[in-house]
Amino acid sequence: MALRRLCVAVVAALLAGLVTVALPAGAQAEVQHPRQEWLRKSTAGLFLHWGMFTAPKHLNCAEWERDVTGGGWTPDYWIDEARKLGASYVVLATFHSRLGYARPWPSKIPGSCATQRDLLGELAKAGKAKGVKVILYMTDDPQWHSEQGVQMLDSAAYSAHKGEQVDLTTREGFGKYSYDLFFEVMKNYNDLAGFWIDNDNEYWERNRLYEQIRELQPTWLLSNNNEDTPIMDTVSNEQKTGMFPSYDYPAATFTPMPRLSEACYKLPNTGDWWYDGGNHAVDTRLNTGRYITNAGTSIKSLMAETPMVNGRMPTQQETFNNFMSSWVQPIRESLQGVEGAGYMYGGMQPGFWNDGAHGVITINPASGKQYVHVVTRPRTDFVRLRDNGYRVTRVTDLRTGERMRFSQSAGHVSIEGITKWDEYDTVFAVETAGQQGFYTGVKASATSSKDGFPAANLTDGSYEKFWDANAAQPVSISLDLGRRKEAAFLAINQRESSPTHARVSFGRPEDSSRIKDYQLTASDDGRNWWHVRSGSLPSARGTQFIDIGSQEARFLRLTVLDTWGGSQAPVYFKALKIDEIRVGHSYPRSSRAGALEAEHAARSGAVRGTFCAACSGQRQVTGLGGGERNAVTYRDVSVATAGTYNLRLDLTAGSASSVSVSVNGGAPVSVAVPADRADVPDPTSVAVPLNAGSNTVRVFSTGKAVGLDRISVGGLPPSNYTPKTTLTVLPHGIQWVAPGQQSVKITARLRLDADDQIDAVSLAPVLPAGWTVTGAPATRSSMRLAGLLEGTWTVTSPAGADVGSVSIPVAASFQLLSSDRKVSGTVPVRTRPADRVFVREAEDSANTFGSTGLTGCGACSGAEKVRNIGGSPEAAVIFPNVSVPAAGTYRLFIHFTVNGPRSYFVSVNGGAPVEVKLNGVGNSTPYVAEISVALNAGVNTIRFGNDQAGAPDLDQIAIA
Repeated sequence: MALRRLCVAVVAALLAGLVTVALPAGAQAEVQHPRQEWLRKSTAGLFLHWGMFTAPKHLNCAEWERDVTGGGWTPDYWIDEARKLGASYVVLATFHSRLGYARPWPSKIPGSCATQRDLLGELAKAGKAKGVKVILYMTDDPQWHSEQGVQMLDSAAYSAHKGEQVDLTTREGFGKYSYDLFFEVMKNYNDLAGFWIDNDNEYWERNRLYEQIRELQPTWLLSNNNEDTPIMDTVSNEQKTGMFPSYDYPAATFTPMPRLSEACYKLPNTGDWWYDGGNHAVDTRLNTGRYITNAGTSIKSLMAETPMVNGRMPTQQETFNNFMSSWVQPIRESLQGVEGAGYMYGGMQPGFWNDGAHGVITINPASGKQYVHVVTRPRTDFVRLRDNGYRVTRVTDLRTGERMRFSQSAGHVSIEGITKWDEYDTVFAVETAGQQGFYTGVKASATSSKDGFPAANLTDGSYEKFWDANAAQPVSISLDLGRRKEAAFLAINQRESSPTHARVSFGRPEDSSRIKDYQLTASDDGRNWWHVRSGSLPSARGTQFIDIGSQEARFLRLTVLDTWGGSQAPVYFKALKIDEIRVGHSYPRSSRAGALEAEHAARSGAVRGTFCAACSGQRQVTGLGGGERNAVTYRDVSVATAGTYNLRLDLTAGSASSVSVSVNGGAPVSVAVPADRADVPDPTSVAVPLNAGSNTVRVFSTGKAVGLDRISVGGLPPSNYTPKTTLTVLPHGIQWVAPGQQSVKITARLRLDADDQIDAVSLAPVLPAGWTVTGAPATRSSMRLAGLLEGTWTVTSPAGADVGSVSIPVAASFQLLSSDRKVSGTVPVRTRPADRVFVREAEDSANTFGSTGLTGCGACSGAEKVRNIGGSPEAAVIFPNVSVPAAGTYRLFIHFTVNGPRSYFVSVNGGAPVEVKLNGVGNSTPYVAEISVALNAGVNTIRFGNDQAGAPDLDQIAIA
């Protein structure tokens, strides 16, 4: 019913014209508009970077066009390749800063290469004939105007055309030139579908370019790269990497539904965005996974291929396209005309499932049919996932048509007996009798709310209105059921406005704004509260659940103690936003029982079966504790081959305890069980040896009482799998020290980010030869999701010698199912040059970074630099505690990278800023500039910024 009401509301809004949503800056974005409908129905697009600098590079426009035509370029080839990928549109990037600013049309406006042949018009015509839209890429950036040693922008010709002096190599002049090109294209190419904008130009914004596009071409789309600009229809998220699994592109995006968004990425594993002469490999596993997970999050896959001068794709890209044309066909209904499930359109929970499985859900909004996409298969023969209150009636393998067995209870559905797995995506079509078991009419209040984003938005049924905690932590949400009622769980949809993990994207620090640690209490009168449950939620997309057993109360209060994001990413720090919270009172249940339920196993001693609403089959076995006499014995746990397996036990424990497992009469293996609730199961895993065929598994506890819900058997994680952790080691960056013996204080903090169990955890520095340490290793016997381990040490170099150049690793070692794993960080230490009294890296953790960010730089000192300096007062790097031995005038050496003319404004101890004008090429080669500064004896503060415009990137400072 909730999904039906939502769909009706959206349709009504569309009929009215458009739907807007408030963005943080207060601007209104048109998140729903009729011109967007064709893109909403799309799954993918094809991104083509192709121009004068496509290999082999051309520096003459006429020669490039001659080779394009002579090579046999035809627009139908591109359109046909797009259709093989299931792409509904092509984005053509030829007027690109790194491709010679070529215009693939016979432009009447001089200023850069323009073809005589109307390549753009031919492409638009071919696309129209075959139902593929064409969008034109436009750049804002003149800085690469002479990258090849030849000037590609003709300021004199454009100035003569305009009757005024215009320098196309400046942002202002280039903005004026490209502004004219927009209008030329709009006048001559009505069959285009819009513009794809690679960031904004100030001239465009000042002269209301986008508003004029809306007036002149109201059906055209506007897309912006890496920015959520309100007037744009689409937000494109460029080349996200570093996720786990690597294909899970949505984990790195920051755009909540129903805002249109793209994932813009290269299909070749290596090389440039354009053809560089190489036939680079295409990772089928990675790119099919991206395609599926994007569809499961209503994100459009804008796949970049690299056509050669004649327009043909390199053979490995052609091969991938041919594969996609046949691979997608059997599952097409699960990818086209669907939305991502687990969000505003309803549906079951995506993400990580049992035994290493990972995938997404898509849902057909018209029929309600759902599709479970298992992209990473589990290490067993079933998939178990949260059902989100949907009562399942039928499950079918979409590729084979085979009807699948399933069982359902305790908020989960298990698809069982799976023997046929697709290498890249096994898809199950799931039919349901709708969603059930949720209360309506729940009222919400909160201890803190941002103006315009009240707590009432939490339970209003709308995913376009949300609650904002206004940076408060802890913060509490109270849910009023109206009277005393039974409650079983909370279903929480947090705002998908942040990535799921800490990362740096184009020098911008990002992190998750989702709930980490929470506490849940209940009350009958709103004054007297009792504890219900404490725990941690994973930083994951989609609906998250808190099971609370069987509670009878009128009020439930969720207190968010903290969120996952750290202070290094200020935009996301304490930025909790929640779309909807629903209170569930019961779980759907099938008539078929699941496998290996504890209540069906043999029992001894005081062990007995009891009701458990949150348990599989609504039963558990309690009374385990006090030794082997109270045990549950499974006499037929079968596996096909002998080996070591992961035995998962779903246990309930009101107090911290332990559980022991004996297999085939062997010595028991014990593992710790943390305290939680006695009526809500949590998984605990142990590695056990099993024989081929039938095995006997005996479960008991020598500690306090625990209950057993069910067990399951799966393979061990692969040896290259290490649970996701965050290891923060300080200080960060090369530590430049004085000559002689030196000591460095090191702190480290390990956080477990994965919903795994690790044991025998130890954290300590690994000393170089001759060094000593003060402080013992930090240890914990076991850690679960969001668990922390911290340590502090002082390490000292050998006496009588300089440090020289050493790196001090800090290692976190632990066990995962009895197998050793390790993660580490490093503190590099160097003796500073003899002619310097002070040296510090720009990326050093002693500095403050404001809204700037760290990024890799292979040629820079420490292989890092600070990026995104300038443009606002917050975008500055501040070096505190810059120490010199005496007051006086010193030489300040600034190590930087830059492409074109830019300036720092350098301020010392709060004094008037001094402009330092710099220039360079490429932004990857470090340069050194020198200025004189007056410093006080002792500590000083130096600020690098530019409040009005972008500044160079900063690598290091040194003082002599």
